[in-house]
Amino acid sequence: MNALPPCPHCHSQFTYEDGGAYVCPECAHEWTASADTAAEASAKVYRDSAGNVLNDGDTVTVIKDLKLKGSGGVIKMGTKVKNIRLVDSDHDIDCKIDGFGAMSLKSEFVRKA
Repeated sequence: MNALPPCPHCHSQFTYEDGGAYVCPECAHEWTASADTAAEASAKVYRDSAGNVLNDGDTVTVIKDLKLKGSGGVIKMGTKVKNIRLVDSDHDIDCKIDGFGAMSLKSEFVRKA
């Protein structure tokens, strides 16, 4: 017997199949199987310059000198950045760097430590 997925809305186990869609009798939520796989496939994977997968809370090392806009400072190559947070924007790493404060970095300029 094929086990049907639980409702993504209310997590009910009493889902049933209606044509090409799944239906939850408890909350009346309807979804398709392709929507589930598309949502899982669309989860963005962040990678560093060497191709390693990055996660929230990782420690990374800057691989080249980065000039800061507006302040004239430079983040030197080899600077360790602890406890990064991944965000979905142009600069995909938010972090705090000692001596510089809160900053956004691109993952192509870091390597996982």
